[in-house]
Amino acid sequence: MGAGSSSGGGKKGELLETMADHEESINCMVISEDGSMLVTGSEDSTARMWSTKTEETECLGVLRGHSSYINCVGTHDTFVVTGSADSTIRKWDMTTCECLFVYEGHSSRIQKLLVTDDFIFSTSFDKTAKAWLFNTDEIEDGNEDEACVRTLKGHGKGVYPIIFIPSSDDSDDLSEGATINPGDVIITGSADMTARSWSFESGGCLKQFRGHTGAITTMATDATGRVLFTAGADSTIKSWNIVTGQLLKTFLGHSRMIIDLCVTPKMFFTAGTDLSVRGWVYEFEENVRIFKGHQH
Repeated sequence: MGAGSSSGGGKKGELLETMADHEESINCMVISEDGSMLVTGSEDSTARMWSTKTEETECLGVLRGHSSYINCVGTHDTFVVTGSADSTIRKWDMTTCECLFVYEGHSSRIQKLLVTDDFIFSTSFDKTAKAWLFNTDEIEDGNEDEACVRTLKGHGKGVYPIIFIPSSDDSDDLSEGATINPGDVIITGSADMTARSWSFESGGCLKQFRGHTGAITTMATDATGRVLFTAGADSTIKSWNIVTGQLLKTFLGHSRMIIDLCVTPKMFFTAGTDLSVRGWVYEFEENVRIFKGHQH
């Protein structure tokens, strides 16, 4: 594959390279676990893999097969997983660019993906979240629907962010290498202005987190997995007790929709369409840092 990139300067704050092989805008990207590869997903219905540890970034392969734009990407081991507006998820071999499996079951565009050792979790505009077997080697032709092990239904509008909180409890084998533990919890956020926690074992809804007045676009948990942070179109951030569903705090400061949330041990940071990034301390409901400078 050609390089497809141009180099810039190397000084601090200067553009190093531009990768411009995609034919349309780029919707998502992810770095591989070892940091050696960047994967991008595009409106042109393809994903591209780029080397990150070579002197010049090189396009290593193009993943073609989706019939509509790619909305989300993930990686695990030597595999790439893509979710598309064609309502399917595809698993690819990084080394050959071969599509190994097509996950079908959603009825609308895939919004988010979460990839673990055993499972792929997906959310969709079809109001559901699903869990799929990552390893599909034992699934025979004609039985592809066996890849879907859970469908979570209950939201009234499209589902966006998703979190998986694994348990350390004893587990029951689902298939070789794939286990669902009794205490495993999935959390989803939706355009219906709620978040929900679910038992992965039963597929039942455990708690509903109500209080937002707009779509929930991003979520995160603290390091303990006991506190949930939600944010979205109403420009607020809320923290919740995951077990009880109790609202703990509401953080005000952004003036427009919040699109990303990042948690650290002592603080969390939010990015909004008001062109600002804000830093917050868990104990206080006012932001302690404001980062401005973006123009769009």
